[in-house]
Amino acid sequence: MQVILLEKINHLGDLGDIVKVKDGYARNFLIPTKRAKRATEAAIAEFEARRAELERAQAERIAAAEELAGKLNGVAVEITSKAGVDGRLFGSVTNADVAEALKAQGFEIKKSQVRTPLGAIKAVGEYTLTIGLLGEIVADITVKVVAEAA
Repeated sequence: MQVILLEKINHLGDLGDIVKVKDGYARNFLIPTKRAKRATEAAIAEFEARRAELERAQAERIAAAEELAGKLNGVAVEITSKAGVDGRLFGSVTNADVAEALKAQGFEIKKSQVRTPLGAIKAVGEYTLTIGLLGEIVADITVKVVAEAA
């Protein structure tokens, strides 16, 4: 199925590109989330009429994401969790825990934006995590997991 991209999508294309994708990807993800439209003659004409408006909106989203990335870079978050004597946690620290700790510091981050390269954190220590804000705009934060005082 051919679609017109209404925003930049990693590994697919930029705003306004007409790309061929699998039908299910278009029907189940791109079109319902308003990231793309079917590439019909009418849709192409409508897109060309709205191109400037869509480009301006995308530029505003990129600027806001870059500003947030500037504020987030180097932020340290401390999360306390129950741990054994050897430093292993009873449970784990997940993306949701990190997003909640960032929200407590005043940052609006969704748990899906937190990228933990090694999966959930299962031991006490300091970890560097990446927050994917928009496309290729990312910020690095430090998460310090400490044992809860008994």
